[in-house]
Amino acid sequence: MNCFAKFLAARIASFRHALNGLGAAIRSEGNIRVHLLATIVVVALGFALGVSAAEWAALLGAMALVWMAELFNTALETLCDIVRPELSDKVKRVKDIAAAAVLLSAVAAAIIGGLVFLPYIYK
Repeated sequence: MNCFAKFLAARIASFRHALNGLGAAIRSEGNIRVHLLATIVVVALGFALGVSAAEWAALLGAMALVWMAELFNTALETLCDIVRPELSDKVKRVKDIAAAAVLLSAVAAAIIGGLVFLPYIYK
């Protein structure tokens, strides 16, 4: 196998692992399914209202931020549960801080969604 073929095979494997992780998170985490539903609603609303390219950029950035925060939170919580399965104030603090990151990203995304969609809705 030549160098390019090895490189390509490794990239394909990386994508497969990432998609496996995304699928596992969607199947196991209720909050991620809420984000999936919100993503579907935002995309449908964006198409229905004909938002501009700049507005799409803001919406996609906000959705990506929420997804990344939620996936990092899920990974961190899973790791915490493996490393320290028993109750611990320090592990609880780590999980609470990670959950706060998700909350902040979701609030920011909701504000961005309002800024984009409300003018269209009130027209």
